[in-house]
Amino acid sequence: MASMQKRLQKELMALQSDPPPGMTLNERSVQNTITEWFIDMEGAPGTLYEGEKFQLLFKFSGRYPFDSPQVMFTGENIPVHPHVYSNGHICLSILTEDWSPALSVQSVCLSIISMLSSCKEKRRPPDNSFYVKTCNKNPKKTKWWYHDDTC
Repeated sequence: MASMQKRLQKELMALQSDPPPGMTLNERSVQNTITEWFIDMEGAPGTLYEGEKFQLLFKFSGRYPFDSPQVMFTGENIPVHPHVYSNGHICLSILTEDWSPALSVQSVCLSIISMLSSCKEKRRPPDNSFYVKTCNKNPKKTKWWYHDDTC
């Protein structure tokens, strides 16, 4: 547990001093707990999401960084994207089976920015309705099928 807290403190300081473009840590979210962060995000200039505002929720277990964080979009505006479900769950391999302790909150944020920025058409995943009705609240409990690298 102590190593997890030390790692999160280090990542928190890095995120505050050098956040990825368009990302801002919601400072109030870390006042009471270090294991749950809200990160405000703005769509990158020149993309389909330019000017749109989103919020990401990161939840860390006691096994972080050996266990990936639970990451999902939350709030009023969930991006319409082929790899983002309307409940905020994100189909992104580094959040589950391709996770490595070498990754960080900043690298996850950059991957999400890149995923949204490369999108060519705003649409939900084809199985959105079924998935949202039947999924676990924790997206890490989903057995994702990674088969599409394009949008």
